[in-house]
Amino acid sequence: MLFTAKGYKGMHENEISKRIIGAAIEVHRELGSGLIEKVYEESLCHELHLRNILFKRQQPVPICYKGVRLASDLRLDLVVYDKVIVDNKAKEEITAQEKAQLLTYLRLCKLRLGLIINFHSLRLTDGIVRVVNGLDEYQPPEPGSFRI
Repeated sequence: MLFTAKGYKGMHENEISKRIIGAAIEVHRELGSGLIEKVYEESLCHELHLRNILFKRQQPVPICYKGVRLASDLRLDLVVYDKVIVDNKAKEEITAQEKAQLLTYLRLCKLRLGLIINFHSLRLTDGIVRVVNGLDEYQPPEPGSFRI
């Protein structure tokens, strides 16, 4: 199902993350671990496209310092549905510095959820780190609390 600009704006970040993780698991199932990061990024983009999940790849983010725009932009691996940053990795272990870096990206972009996905993990779910920036836990609406 392809979401229109209006349709996906209401999706909660947790629902989006489930879709991203499902796509990443499929990539990992097909390719396994041991390849370079760029291969996984390209494959994940293809899988997201096959699932009609809207994303931007290598999204530039301008950096301002004390009112001056710096010449170098930040580049995000993926931004999904304009709400969730995905930082792809293919390495032995995710460090605290990488988690802090993703939190900084979230703050700069005024977003609330980021995922570090480490495709080097033997079991992909062990290589997924959620980084949040003021995101409350998702609470689905009570049955009957909305009208159609």
